[in-house]
Amino acid sequence: MLFLHAWLLRLGVPFLAMILVYLPRAEFRIMFSILGGVTSMDDFLQKFFPAVYHRKHYENDHDSNYCKYNNQGLAMFTSSLYVAGLVASVGASHVTRRYGRKVSIVSGGICFLVGAALNAGAQNLSMLIIGRIMLGVGIGFANQAVPLYLSELAPPQIRGGLNIMFQLATTLGIFSANMVNYGTQHLETWGWRLSLGLAAGPALLMTVGGMFLPDTPNSLIERGHLDKGRAVLEKIRGTRNVEAEYEDMVDAAALAKSIRHPFRNILERRNRPQLVMAISMPMFQILTGINSILFYAPVLFGSLGFRANASLYSSVMTGAVLVASTLVSIATVDKWGRRALLLSGGIQMIVSQVSVAIILGLKFGGDKVLSKGFSALLVATFCLFVAAFGWSWGPLGWTVPSEIFPLETRSAGQAITVSVNLLFTFAIAQVFLSLLCTFRYGIFLFFAGWICIMTAFVYLFLPETKGVPIEEMIFQWRKHWFWKKIVPCVEEGHQMENYQNCNSLIK
Repeated sequence: MLFLHAWLLRLGVPFLAMILVYLPRAEFRIMFSILGGVTSMDDFLQKFFPAVYHRKHYENDHDSNYCKYNNQGLAMFTSSLYVAGLVASVGASHVTRRYGRKVSIVSGGICFLVGAALNAGAQNLSMLIIGRIMLGVGIGFANQAVPLYLSELAPPQIRGGLNIMFQLATTLGIFSANMVNYGTQHLETWGWRLSLGLAAGPALLMTVGGMFLPDTPNSLIERGHLDKGRAVLEKIRGTRNVEAEYEDMVDAAALAKSIRHPFRNILERRNRPQLVMAISMPMFQILTGINSILFYAPVLFGSLGFRANASLYSSVMTGAVLVASTLVSIATVDKWGRRALLLSGGIQMIVSQVSVAIILGLKFGGDKVLSKGFSALLVATFCLFVAAFGWSWGPLGWTVPSEIFPLETRSAGQAITVSVNLLFTFAIAQVFLSLLCTFRYGIFLFFAGWICIMTAFVYLFLPETKGVPIEEMIFQWRKHWFWKKIVPCVEEGHQMENYQNCNSLIK
């Protein structure tokens, strides 16, 4: 174990270590997207949700097309994962801060394994729900620790790209899940079990591989392991000349230790910008509508008149687009910056959502059935939306919150980010099928309206964080036209030299 540990650390940027860290996010999305396909499989519906199965096959009224899968039991089963994750993320914050990022990652992997096993072997709805709850606990731990791990381990000049590889793992998980569902849909009676069980593979790799991961220098120093923290820092930077960065970490750790209640501290005025971003970024990410579209893609396309094979094929296509667009984000985020990608992605998503609403409003519903030409156009428009999300809000909704908090509130801030993400994911998952049934094509205008709001928010309130060291992020808020009115230049105990430096930066 020590040999593998040292071998990973000798890399200038611990790429192999980060590959292991990306597995939790891939595991989350594999489970997320596999279940989306499984809920369109007849054997699964017949066993656990017979009312949905009956409506799908025996109600042929075109007016029910939007409502085929509108079932609160199905929605509650789907969204139970997010409630469990939300609760677990609060406890995971304490574990991450006190015992390190590595412990949280391994804990999340174990919970993923248990949840995947329960779901694959489920004999009744109770086993399915318990399995979903265990998966949710795994998500709470993994989403709490992984973005912090990546931000703290990566050099500032490539931090954005490495963080977005976290999202690449997400998109690969979605694509893999869609391919699994496409391959298992014809395996009668046990195809859905195979789909759910295959997700245990990444969970096993994450659990075993996580045991060999180095912890971050920030976490080691915060927990009092100064020499070990410096040794890790020298190895991941590839040089012994790390004195300035090391001193910044020691100072940040000293301040962090003086904060006994980080959740109370994060409410202070000087932390207001970070708190607003920790709430707004994950909230807006979910209100793009992406989770509903990706999770319910087979169901959605089935509701829109696509046959079973065509609906899963369309889901595979959108998953592939998401992977490709995430690669675009990795290549450009540290060149063009976070703001440029968020603004351009927002505009494209607005156009795509409005276009989908127009197509469905004019060509679908009542006695209208989508023709092959308009079906192809609809899938292409969905792909444009997914591509825009893949290079903008998908990765940056996690990257930005993970790189803006000072060490003393970093774990608490990430816990808030994860909790808000899961809370809104739960809310949208719970009501999406009902909203689709009620608003019909108007649901896409609902999401387009939110994307307009979040695009304006980024333009007005988000400063550029490209290439800025995490411990110096405070100066970005002090230079911003709005946040400089809220973040004080001088805090109690700071010297006049800091005051002069701050004023020179603002000017």
